[in-house]
This record gives sequence, structure tokens and C-alpha cells, in this order.
Amino acid sequence: MIIGVTGNYASGKDTVAEILQKMNFGHVSFSDLLREELNHRKEQITRDSLIAVGNELREKHSADILAQRALEKVKDGENYVFTSIRNPAEVGKLREREDFIMVLVKAPEAVRLKRIISRNRENDPKTMKELREKEAKENSTDPNAQQLQKVAEMAEVVMINDNTLEKLQSKVEQLVKDYLYQLHLPRPDWDHYFMNIAEAVKLRCNCLSAKKGAIIVRDKQILSTGYNGSPKGVTHCNLGGCERCTLRHLGKIKSGVYSAPCICAHAEENAIAQAAYNGTSTKGATMYTTFTPCSNCAKLIINSGITAVVAKNDYPDKVGKKLFEEAGVKFRLL
Repeated sequence: MIIGVTGNYASGKDTVAEILQKMNFGHVSFSDLLREELNHRKEQITRDSLIAVGNELREKHSADILAQRALEKVKDGENYVFTSIRNPAEVGKLREREDFIMVLVKAPEAVRLKRIISRNRENDPKTMKELREKEAKENSTDPNAQQLQKVAEMAEVVMINDNTLEKLQSKVEQLVKDYLYQLHLPRPDWDHYFMNIAEAVKLRCNCLSAKKGAIIVRDKQILSTGYNGSPKGVTHCNLGGCERCTLRHLGKIKSGVYSAPCICAHAEENAIAQAAYNGTSTKGATMYTTFTPCSNCAKLIINSGITAVVAKNDYPDKVGKKLFEEAGVKFRLL
């Protein structure tokens, strides 16, 4: 899970991050990303320079550039806390992940000012007026600048920090307990699981035409795979083995014209042939294919005993679909 933490000066957001770090969360500070940028440029690090370089990066690249860089540091299976999030686009980018939640840490102004004065950091505001002036600078109307208030309004969880450290720690621990399982990245359903495998299979394609992939499955077990390309032992299409494909890419013949023979086998054909080669029955199986089978492949699918076909992209071959319907082969687009 990734917990984004935002809040005003001395609200306790850094303390929340520290508590999460002790709970084995990795910490990624967007301010540290800006410090890395300034160090790379060999420029002095000040609060003003951090704001300036952040605005510059957003204008030059995109408003969510810091979120992109933060996500590059995320490792699979680990928990993270992100801090110093100051632009709505950054939250939008992080929300593309289903394991992200935004938390706003709040405390009354008087409490925050008391904390600021107590910690006595250089350049910190010393009066309520100075505090409000500094926070106003973080609420620009420029979409590429800091818009802390808008970020705060995007939070799903508001955590009030107006009591003891122990109380805050208890709230943080409860937050993790409440969302640990909810924010675990979901697994794909079986259809998407197998189609994703078919998408990977098609990368082995050696045909000059569009890459296609197919797998045959029964009882949630893969029986065989296939991709389009030249037969075994024959010069690959992408090395000049198929005269028709070469002529088409040289502009000598149009797509769909078969004046020259095509030696490439379709992904569905290869998947069925591979099962036969290994002595594996395809009776009652399901085929997942990245493209709707053509009429020739449809005939092979029917005669091989496959009873269902799931395709990702539609292909304008009504004959094949009609054959499926007549033969009782269930066909659907994913």
C-alpha cells in the first residue's frame, strides 16, 4: 500500500511518516526529490529554491512529474509513505494505482504555531500573520505550482492531530489496519490472466504482419500456446522467408491480396498444432486469442473440439463467427 500524507505547517505529517517508517514503510519525500534535482544542478537548497525548481519541473515536463519519479522508487510487495505532495496532478497520478490512499493531517492553527515556535527552526514563521503568509504561497492558482489546499481537499482520510504523540500513533496504526487488505493490489480475473499471457506469447511472433498470440486452456491450466509466423525449420518471415509478406511491405501487393502464397501460420493454428505435436487433447478447452480468429482458424478450432473462444480485438470476419454459432462454440470479446 502507498499512503500519501499532506497537511499544513506543523500539522504532524512528518511525524505520521516517521511512525509509518517504524512500521516498515519506505519513505519517499517529494521535497527530497527536489533536493536531488538541486544537488544534481549543484544549486543551493533553500525553501524558495525547492519551490522554484518544483514549479519549473512541472512546467517543463508535466504537473505530475514528481509523482512519476516517486513511483519509480516503489518496489513490488513493499509499503510506502509519500510526503510533501503539493499539486493535485500528483495526487491524480498516484490514484491511478489501486493501492494508494491520501491522508490529510490537521491541527488547529494555534496548536501548529505553538509547535513551530517550540521547535525554533530557522526561517520558520514566528507569528500567526507570518504563518498565514507562508501558507498562502503554497496555494497558487497556477496548475503547475503548489496548490496545497486543493491537495488537502482530495484526501480520503482526515486525521486530527491535536493531542499526544501516543494518540497520533494509535490513529496511524489503526489506519494501516483499516486499509491494509483493502489497498492490496487486486489480482486479475481468470479471463484477463490468460489474455495477458496470450499478449506475452505474441511477442515471439516472427511474421511481418501484426503480432498475434493464442493459448488453449482447460480447467485453468494452459495446454499449449501459439503465435503467428513461419513453420518450424523454415526461414523466419522477418528474415525474408515469406515472399507474400515481403512483397506487401515493399508495396508490390496490397493487404488481403494472395497472388503470392503466404507461408506463415496463424497463432490459433500454431496453438492447435502444438497441442497435437505434444499429444495433448484440446477437447472441451477454451482458446484465448488476441484477435478474433479468421474463418480458416475457426474451422480448425471447431474440429479440434475447442468449445469456447475469448478474443481481445475484433476482426471483421463474419464467416468465422457464423461458423462458431452454428457449431455451438461459445465466442465472446473480452
